[in-house]
Amino acid sequence: MNHAALLDTAFHVRDGGVDPEVRVTALPGDASSRRYYRIAWGPGSTCIWMALGEDPLKSDEVVDGDRPATLPFLEVGDYLRRGGLPVPEVLHVDLDRRAILLEDLGDVTLERALQQGSEKAVLYDRAVDLLADLHAWAFRAPDPACIAFRRRFGPGLLSWEVDHFETWLLREWAGVAPNPTEVRVLEDFRRDLVGRLVGLPQGFVHRDYQSRNLMVTADRLRLIDFQDALQGAWVYDLVALLRDSYVPFTPEEAGIIRRRYLDARRDRGLPTPGEEEAEEAFHLQALQRKLKDAGRFVYIDRVRGNPRFLPNIPRSLAYVREALDHLPQYRDFRALLEDRLGPLQVFGGE
Repeated sequence: MNHAALLDTAFHVRDGGVDPEVRVTALPGDASSRRYYRIAWGPGSTCIWMALGEDPLKSDEVVDGDRPATLPFLEVGDYLRRGGLPVPEVLHVDLDRRAILLEDLGDVTLERALQQGSEKAVLYDRAVDLLADLHAWAFRAPDPACIAFRRRFGPGLLSWEVDHFETWLLREWAGVAPNPTEVRVLEDFRRDLVGRLVGLPQGFVHRDYQSRNLMVTADRLRLIDFQDALQGAWVYDLVALLRDSYVPFTPEEAGIIRRRYLDARRDRGLPTPGEEEAEEAFHLQALQRKLKDAGRFVYIDRVRGNPRFLPNIPRSLAYVREALDHLPQYRDFRALLEDRLGPLQVFGGE
C-alpha cells in the first residue's frame, strides 16, 4: 500500500470506517495542538500520523521573528537531517489535509527507558553527545533559509514568558493580585533577567530538549519535537535537559552532566565558557524556563482543558527555588514568591 492510499484509509478508519487490514490508534497527546496516531498494516508495518492543527504554520508558543512560509517541522527537520542528526524519516506529506506520515520510532522515550531500568548515566551521556553534535552542526553550517535561524529568543519572547508565569501561575492559579510594590518588584526582575539572558552568547536552540522528546530506538537516541527551534542562549537546551519536568536530578548529578557538556563542546571546537560563567548562565536560564513552565502548565489546563501537567508545578517551582539559591541579586523576587506561594506549600523556606 502506498503512503497516499494508506493515509486515505487511515482517515476513513479514524472517522468510524472499517478496514480489516489497517488499524489506527490514537497516541497520548502532548501540550501542543497536534495529534498523533499509529497506523498499523501488514505484519509489523507501522508509521506515525501527525495530524496538524488548524494553522500549522503557527507555533504553539510565541516566537520573535519571521512567520514561516513553509511548515517548520519539515524545514527544521530537513536542516537537521542534512547534518546527520537522527530525526524521523518523513514518509508522506499532505498539507491540504494537514497530515504528515512519519517513521515510527516506537514508544520508548528517554523517560520511559529510565522507568524500565536503563542506566541513567549511560542515557544522559548519549543525550549530551547528541546535544553537542546538534549545536556543532548548527555552528559550522548555519542556514539563513531555515526558519530556525530567522527567529530568536529576543527580549519580546523572553518577557512574554516571564509574564506568562505572572498571569497564569501567580494570578490565575494562586489567586495573587500583586500590590503596587510587588508590581515594581516583578517589573524590575523581568527587566534584569531578560537583559542578562539576551546578553549571553547565542546559538541554535531546539527549545524543548528533554526526556519526552528523545526516543530510544535500538540503543540509539532519536530527536523529535524540533519544530520550534530558534536562536537563543547557548545554555538553553542544557537547561531543558537538566531541569526536566519529568525526570529529577540531584545537584550533584546535574553538575556532572553540565561539566560533561562543556567538555563535549570543547571537543567539537565550539566556543565554551569557563565553569563559573557557565554555572551562572545555567541558573539564569533555568530560572526563566521553569517560571515559564509553571505558568504554561496552568495555561494548558485553563485554556486547552488539559490538566495533565498540573502535577509538575511543584517540581518546576523547586527548580526556581534552586536557581534563586545561586542568584542572590533576585532576593526581592524570591521574597515575593515565598510570601505569596509559601502558604500554598509549593514554595518557601526550609
